[in-house]
Amino acid sequence: MLRPAPRRTRQIGKAQQTAVAYALLAPSLVGVLGFLLAPVVIVLVLSLFDWKLLSTPEFVGLANYGRLFADGDVWHSLLVTLYYVVICVPGTTILSLLLALLVDRKLRGMKYFRALLVIPWMATPVALGLVWSWIFDPGRGALNQFLGVFGIDGPAWLSSPVLAMPSVAAVHIWQFAGYNMLFFLAGLQNIPRSLREASSLDGASPVAHFFTITLPLLRPTMLFVLITNVIGSFQAFDTIFVMTEGGPGDSTEVATYLIYDEAFRKFDFGYASTISVLLFAVVLVATITQFVYFERRTTYEVSG
Repeated sequence: MLRPAPRRTRQIGKAQQTAVAYALLAPSLVGVLGFLLAPVVIVLVLSLFDWKLLSTPEFVGLANYGRLFADGDVWHSLLVTLYYVVICVPGTTILSLLLALLVDRKLRGMKYFRALLVIPWMATPVALGLVWSWIFDPGRGALNQFLGVFGIDGPAWLSSPVLAMPSVAAVHIWQFAGYNMLFFLAGLQNIPRSLREASSLDGASPVAHFFTITLPLLRPTMLFVLITNVIGSFQAFDTIFVMTEGGPGDSTEVATYLIYDEAFRKFDFGYASTISVLLFAVVLVATITQFVYFERRTTYEVSG
């Protein structure tokens, strides 16, 4: 008859397992601390200083925050950023969902078509910005050349205060729709086929099936896609910098571009850090709001 291991032996075994677990987690933990938490702490500290890069940092307390709330440029940049988010998030989410429904079919060569849709996400934002700047060029751009075939005189897309932001947002949507499509496709394929068959037997139309079964069961995926889209849209910089540099005027000057301008053109790192803190707070509130909204409206498990 086997005897149970002594209590001390069991404790040593658990301690060894815990040590191994922490050792395996250490690389990721170092990455989180070094590249996520440490920058946040540094920015918070810098926001309390007046630092012109070449001068000695001077502690000013909350003076930068007082300046922030009185700065019209900051609030204008936040409004521009919100405008960008309002265009990009619904556009990317809806297009990616439609693409996922389109490619959720067992057809020959479909896997290559799916890969083709993801290629834009793999390109660098700077390269995409350069290519799309040429496409939107009013004189020699491919878009206006195409419109000219139908006798349409295309506008100056990136030079118009009205059209510049939608044009840049369209590039963002085009770049990330295929990437988000993968998540919706995974969500669709996780829905049991039995639910689709039962819905068909009950006489539900495809539209009714989508809104009563498919969409509710996609809420966990929808939450993830919305949160990542919102965060990514608030952080947009590269494509805007290449295509418009915040112009024309300040019609595309999002918050990240203003932070760049304050830090690397005016060398006011303290004030740039203060704007970064404000942007971080806005993104945090938006993320928490989405979590709260979806918390009681989401089903995470479905029995087949």
